[in-house]
Amino acid sequence: MVISYVFMSVLIFLLGLCIGSFLNVCIYRIPESKSIVYPGSECPGCGQSIKFYDNIPVLSFAVLRAKCRNCAIPISWRYPFVELLTGLFAMGIFLKFGLTVEAFIYFVFIAVLLVITFIDIDYQIIPDLISLPGIAIFFVGSLAIPGISIMDAVIGILAGGGILFVVAEVYWRLTGKEGMGGGDVKLLAMIGALIGWQGVLFTIFAASATGTIIGIITMLIQGKNLKLAIPFGPFLSFGAVMYVFFGAEIIKWYFSF
Repeated sequence: MVISYVFMSVLIFLLGLCIGSFLNVCIYRIPESKSIVYPGSECPGCGQSIKFYDNIPVLSFAVLRAKCRNCAIPISWRYPFVELLTGLFAMGIFLKFGLTVEAFIYFVFIAVLLVITFIDIDYQIIPDLISLPGIAIFFVGSLAIPGISIMDAVIGILAGGGILFVVAEVYWRLTGKEGMGGGDVKLLAMIGALIGWQGVLFTIFAASATGTIIGIITMLIQGKNLKLAIPFGPFLSFGAVMYVFFGAEIIKWYFSF
């Protein structure tokens, strides 16, 4: 029994690595308005199609020593990093929720958040192509999540989008500058669609705390005169993932005091 459980965990981790490879394609192509299906993977330097044996998650990166086989252009460490993250999240979801519909929905949710995170880091945008359909898809998905009612999901969408919209509007009126993009508003609405209004509140708190800490560290390293636009999407995604894995336990711990 234990051996089969370990075997299944490893198998799901390897499957996660493969899905992570596809997520890399999405991260690269969606902002460029390119098809994520066709053509197949190709080197961004020489345009040469990548053979299947050079496209094995993580392993090919190590074998090729982070360089294209044809033109020797460096391959970003981002690729194996996303693959490893996806594999670890896949295994973590399995260990926490088992082989259930709930686990599948949560894994898809996290995979979408990974794509959004790295696109936001690179381009400072959160594509509507992902977030808007995501609101509807994860609202339907919430019906299979224990403890999340239809009303929780509806309020989650309204609260998620509404809270950040109000914050962005107030900041705009006070400063005349855009402090938060519409993409963040839609992202939090998408998050609320699956994990409800409780998850939205947790996500905002976790994202704000993490963002503040990272911002302070960045200022200390690079100086007080730093003027750097730090995307908020990755922090929202981090908060949502934290809620999926540890939200109930953290909330229970907090109220125990």
